[in-house]
Amino acid sequence: MSERYDLIIRNGIVVCPDSVKKTDVAVSNGKIVEIAEEISGDAKEVIDAAGKHIFPGVTDGHVHFNEPGRSEWETVTTGSSAIAAGGGVAYFDMPLNCSPCTLDAKNFNAKLAVAQKDSLVDYGFWGGLTPKNLDKLEELAECGVIGFKAFSCHSGIDEFERMDDFTALVGMEKLVKLGLPLMVHCENAEITKDLTSIALANNKTTVRDYFAARPPITEIENVSRMITFAEETGCKLIIAHISTAKAVELVAQARSRGVDVSCETIGHYLILTDDDVERLGTVAKCSPPIRNIDNQTKMWAKLLNGDIAIISSDHSPCDPKIKVGEFMKVWGGISACQTTLPAMLTHAYHDRKFPLVDIAKLTSQNVNEIFKIEGKGKIAVGFDADFALIDIDEEYTLEAEDLFYKHKVSPYVGERFRGVVTQTILRGTTVFKDGKIVSKPIGKHLKPNNLG
Repeated sequence: MSERYDLIIRNGIVVCPDSVKKTDVAVSNGKIVEIAEEISGDAKEVIDAAGKHIFPGVTDGHVHFNEPGRSEWETVTTGSSAIAAGGGVAYFDMPLNCSPCTLDAKNFNAKLAVAQKDSLVDYGFWGGLTPKNLDKLEELAECGVIGFKAFSCHSGIDEFERMDDFTALVGMEKLVKLGLPLMVHCENAEITKDLTSIALANNKTTVRDYFAARPPITEIENVSRMITFAEETGCKLIIAHISTAKAVELVAQARSRGVDVSCETIGHYLILTDDDVERLGTVAKCSPPIRNIDNQTKMWAKLLNGDIAIISSDHSPCDPKIKVGEFMKVWGGISACQTTLPAMLTHAYHDRKFPLVDIAKLTSQNVNEIFKIEGKGKIAVGFDADFALIDIDEEYTLEAEDLFYKHKVSPYVGERFRGVVTQTILRGTTVFKDGKIVSKPIGKHLKPNNLG
């Protein structure tokens, strides 16, 4: 029988955009070309996925892979391998904590060169928006950034200055003309700075002191203000790693009156609580901080209600040496890009009966649609043949040696998960299988489709 296709995946339980069904999927030239209950003909490669769920490969919209300049923290090789091990086929890398930061075309191209050589999976890049590079936004747009990232508070990297109100206004007006979104890390600069200074002056450096220095009002107030700027300028706004249910409510209210605003959250705001952070220590420090159980319960309600658009990892690793010390003073960032999909299967699907279709939208479809990445993010004819094959009921305990990060640390080491990624396929090519990377780097640069 002639080989009609490059790949056929047979007998899998496929998570399509609107249904979950047992069906075959055929692939040619890296694209999905047929979806049918039983596909006739043969292929160069046939995968029997009986008993497996087939998800669209994850696109992680928020990672820090730190190259060039801080390869001792994480590399594109290790980071993209971890993405693949978690069922991921693409990521969008933040404009910091690489060095120099991605604030102009020269530094964009330096980052691009590393990814072209080393990225196992597809990649897009954020440009930075700071007071010092307002004249560089156009050239970054021409490079193909998927959007711009700004901080309302200190970013943790002196080179990447926070966005003041003037920068917010001028920057948003420019982004409207460029047709690109702005993502903002929303914490009130003055309150966080002064509360932190007072705490340090009084030698208050514990985990609870850190929580007290970054209370919920710092996020809630700033989300409200950024929405006001976006509403007046018409800029497409995304609230980064939203941590409080009250801030999610502000986003939902703004959307209901026509503001182009959405929000992402991160797995650790749904899985961990402040008590867990106190137990785990600095490995679970992040900003905004993880909140209490009451807020977590409300965050799940917001997710189930459809008020949150994206689940990302905010994978923010560092040299472990700068995670040692008093909680208030150490680096804030969590390594998590390998566990986003297994965590959602465990805590959303198994624990809360959250629909698989909605998990696929939160981890893949929505992020590609929001950032106008054409032909990626769902299992449909004409789309990239990106799949994560999952044994959805298999349980495992995450061990440090399972991690592909440069530094095998994560607050999730020792945690039980239910839902194992057995194989990840990018554009028809298997990149991860049975715990191993099985492909050379084949990642491609993703750009918004309005930029070509």
